[in-house]
Amino acid sequence: MSHDPGAGGPRAAVNLSRIDLNLLVALDALLAEESVTAAADRLGLSGPAMSRTLGRIRRALGDPVLVRAGRHMVPTPRALALRAPVRRLLDDARSLFAAEEPADPSGLERVFTLSAHDSNVLAFGAALFDRASREAPGVTLRFLAEGSTGVAPLRDGSIDLEIGVVDRDEPEVRVEPLLEDRMVGVARPGHPLLEGTVTPRRFAAASHLLDSRRGRRSGPIDDALAAHGLRRRILGTVPTFGAALHVLTGTDAVGIVSERLGAPAAAALGLRTFEIPLELPPLEISMAWHPRHEADGGHRWLRGLVRDAVSAFGRPA
Repeated sequence: MSHDPGAGGPRAAVNLSRIDLNLLVALDALLAEESVTAAADRLGLSGPAMSRTLGRIRRALGDPVLVRAGRHMVPTPRALALRAPVRRLLDDARSLFAAEEPADPSGLERVFTLSAHDSNVLAFGAALFDRASREAPGVTLRFLAEGSTGVAPLRDGSIDLEIGVVDRDEPEVRVEPLLEDRMVGVARPGHPLLEGTVTPRRFAAASHLLDSRRGRRSGPIDDALAAHGLRRRILGTVPTFGAALHVLTGTDAVGIVSERLGAPAAAALGLRTFEIPLELPPLEISMAWHPRHEADGGHRWLRGLVRDAVSAFGRPA
């Protein structure tokens, strides 16, 4: 007896009428929280009820899904493989039933995952959280550090919205520009570089501290310096914008911030900004999402929330 080798072997037919599709909602919460207690809180269930639901999921999948590792629960390999497909199914279901009318934010019970540089979170995060808590108390905004941006995390549902410099053009991504910013230098008060005119040569000769989650040591500034036959001295890198600002307060290193979104945080720590004597490309801050969210009322509300917060922050004084 033969079977289609491309189908991965014969499989028993599944009768969907015998499956409680609400288990997908519970499975999504369990995989996101990796905790029975946190998943129960997210869904408004009691701990024992969530434990019973996990038991039903385990029997349906023939897999333990979450297993104890010390004081925590960790997902099994099968559970990790299911995380993106389950999120995709639920997002598609929400889009199907929400397409006819916008969602009432006061009735939303959602966890939205956003990816953004921490300078953006410092700039407009308070406005986002404040308005979300007032308009949609059942919504949780879950910010992740900038990491693997692009089509993949938006497509598989691990990220609902990406905020930042979206310098790509792919048919699977919707991109909306929010504001245009530019880069300026930042240093501690009394820094020698701030005495006199900052020339490309003096700027390149200073010690530079970069914030990069991946430890990258080059970018548009290095390209602009190379056009002058110059190369800057990199003192080191730190993983976050906030860490870079705190280091700059106590060293002779200089850093780079965005004028509208980053400079206020630098000023709050007493740092001074200065013009970078180079021709640099503007920073266009945008938000990006997968097309399947286009008609989702909850996601439309989220996009409006971000649009208003960023635009208000970027409006000239």
